[in-house]
Amino acid sequence: MRVNGCLCVCPCEGQAICPGWIKSSPVLTPTCAPSSGNIIGSGIFISPKGVLEHSGSVGLALVVWLLGGCIAALGSLCYAELGVTIPKSGGDYSYVTEIFGGLMGFLLLWSAVLIMYPTTLAVIALTFSSYVLQPVFPNCVPPYMATRMLSATCLLLLTWVNCSSVRWATRIQDIFTVGKLMALGLIIVVGLVQIFNGNYEALTPQVAFSLEKTPTVGQIALAFLQASFAFSGWNFLNYVTEEVVEPRRNLPRAIYISIPLVTFVYTLTNIAYFSSMSPDELLSSNAVAVTFGEKLLGMFSVIMPISVALSTFGGINGYLFTSSRLCFSGAREGHLPSLLAMIHYKNCTPIPALLVCCAATIVILCIGETHNLINYVSFINYLSYGVTIAGLLFYRWKKPSLYRPIKVNLLVPVCYLMFWALLLGFSLYSEPVVCGVGLVIMLTGVPVYFLGVHWKEKPKCIYNFIERATYVGQRLCFVVFPQIDPIEVANSSEWTDRSSGRSSLSANS
Repeated sequence: MRVNGCLCVCPCEGQAICPGWIKSSPVLTPTCAPSSGNIIGSGIFISPKGVLEHSGSVGLALVVWLLGGCIAALGSLCYAELGVTIPKSGGDYSYVTEIFGGLMGFLLLWSAVLIMYPTTLAVIALTFSSYVLQPVFPNCVPPYMATRMLSATCLLLLTWVNCSSVRWATRIQDIFTVGKLMALGLIIVVGLVQIFNGNYEALTPQVAFSLEKTPTVGQIALAFLQASFAFSGWNFLNYVTEEVVEPRRNLPRAIYISIPLVTFVYTLTNIAYFSSMSPDELLSSNAVAVTFGEKLLGMFSVIMPISVALSTFGGINGYLFTSSRLCFSGAREGHLPSLLAMIHYKNCTPIPALLVCCAATIVILCIGETHNLINYVSFINYLSYGVTIAGLLFYRWKKPSLYRPIKVNLLVPVCYLMFWALLLGFSLYSEPVVCGVGLVIMLTGVPVYFLGVHWKEKPKCIYNFIERATYVGQRLCFVVFPQIDPIEVANSSEWTDRSSGRSSLSANS
């Protein structure tokens, strides 16, 4: 039978692989790309406060936003070369595994599963709850428990949707994108009207670059980390490289169009904020767009929190939707438990991967504060970007004669890596605890790799435990392997069960 566009056959013969599910099903080929729609998300509604706080002036904050777009463009060009040179889906993880080997690839995957995706989801969920609750608590910060409970409820609801139907998830993504565009369009238009009416004193050079206290280099680095969170998403097309039509032409085209457009939109949005809000007002606001709406929209100010809530709701859904691809790529390489590569036998949804991501996000929700979480995840994101782009240079040296349909000028990766080294160094110096925790969590993957993946001759009891756990997980979630090359299944690493007989899920169970 056909479910959500993919042919599914019930595993009635007790097979461990669902023979009717193909790799190109919607579960593993989300239509994401580094277009403006994928990059623009909740970051622009929450990062302006952090950028202004660390940069110290309106003018310097605008410079950070502009340079942040330039750095994202340099990174995107490097990823375009990697995407057509190593035409594998999976993004950073696939490239680093190919270039540096299993350990480096596993550490990137480990940090993505435990830090990048869950923390980003936590920030977006907290943004959602802040904008929903701010009109209810106009004169104070919304209660801690209220924001966490609402964030967790939203996350659980969308996890259930993604577990139930790919079609529902994609429709939510399409519908709720409207909220994001509505909010930004309204902010920009109202801000431009303010400027045309002469309300631009805060944007004049004399005022914009006036500093009560000169920021340190470390503070500027943290301002870039805050801005980079809003630009995250520029590498999403590399997660589906195998399905991109004519990547040699379309990858650079997506970069040349989307990055300048997003940078332009973000800069205009910040100019609009500063046209009607003083720096002190912006810094004291818990929901910048809500404060902006209350000042300028009057009785229509309710539009702003609704629009941002719709935007962030769709953002949570999008990250949940795409996280399954990374888990699939990791499990396919044998770096993650085989259960995470399985899908529901009927709905074709990656239930185990979604549940793991949801659980990790709820844990982070309970222990983190929004702006610290942004520094935390941006530091790890930049670390992975830098390692990947360093791999581009190493790959050129290692395989100089390899055909590269796209080959960027050597100055592009070199300039990016110089900025990368300075940014991470000063960020770690300024926030050693926040940034250091992410680094420590990433390094905990080293013993996990050697024990779980590299160690080949494990005791039989360990294999029995993995086999039993996988079998129980399959029964609880009603999941099976998608159809992939049988040789890949047989050779998948030590995480994969050696016996497919007991771990299979039959249709009668």
